[in-house]
Amino acid sequence: MSRDFQLRSYEFRRERASSWRELESLVSRCEKSGPRSLSARELARLPMLYRAALSSLSVARGISLDRALQSYLESLTARAYFVVYRPKERAMKAFVEFFWYTFPQAVRHYKRPLQLAMAIFVAGALTGYLMTLHDDANFYTFVNARLAGDRGPSSSVESLKETLYSEESRDGNLATFAAYLFNNNATIGLLAFALGGLAGIPVFLLLFNNGLMLGAFAAIHAEKGLSVDLWGWLLPHGVTEILAIVLCGAGGLGIARGILFPKDLGRVDALKVEGRSAGAIALGSIALFVLAGLLEGFFRQMVQDIYVRYAVAMATAFLWAWYFGRCGKGRVA
Repeated sequence: MSRDFQLRSYEFRRERASSWRELESLVSRCEKSGPRSLSARELARLPMLYRAALSSLSVARGISLDRALQSYLESLTARAYFVVYRPKERAMKAFVEFFWYTFPQAVRHYKRPLQLAMAIFVAGALTGYLMTLHDDANFYTFVNARLAGDRGPSSSVESLKETLYSEESRDGNLATFAAYLFNNNATIGLLAFALGGLAGIPVFLLLFNNGLMLGAFAAIHAEKGLSVDLWGWLLPHGVTEILAIVLCGAGGLGIARGILFPKDLGRVDALKVEGRSAGAIALGSIALFVLAGLLEGFFRQMVQDIYVRYAVAMATAFLWAWYFGRCGKGRVA
């Protein structure tokens, strides 16, 4: 019986030892130099060898092979598990890489579409402002009555000022309010991004329309002498929010550029190139919408001092100018 047992153990080892040695070699290299030290073929074999070693361990336990072999396989499979299933990049490292390099580099790559998107938005705002100043009735042409609420050309100075310094949301659920604002703003921005696939025309219309609404609101406050109060109310979150919307629009225009002007790449390859940068911009813009929602839902309702509001607005403007102008430079995208 002992001879039969030894024979089975020998045959079991002989048939599988080469795959165990190969797995051990790959695992040792990964532990020493990381997964990038393996070739594509070796990376593909790693999980197959790991599963084979697990199967061998199960059989060794099932037929009660010698304890030394079981210990060896247990150690090998445990080491292989952490190599096969560990994250390719640590989450924090990937997060930092994206926001320190990928996102700002993508924005700089889209400098021209970004300038165009901002010009369209500003043109819409100026149009809405001048047309509403010329005729108050144009306010409701540019602004949905439900969105306007109690604010309109007929509103008194007191009612408009009360809205700008209202503490109503402070007494309610600020977290819910911030979540609503994020959802609304992100929907507008990502819609501008998605519409780039339609040759960019809808992106122009969406950006211009959002500018019209802003200009119309600015006009009715300017008529009542509340421009300083309005911009103090708007800019702390508006700098970030408008930037995010314009960035999404620039991403949409970049995709449209790949469709309309592929140059020497061909449309499919041009869309691949543009899509990488546009996707990074859309993902990064979501973070901006989250920050804008928090500023609008919490800070604006809790801070009523106009000087503090303007200070925060200026700080965010300088922050984004530095971030998109300097971060990620000196490294190949």
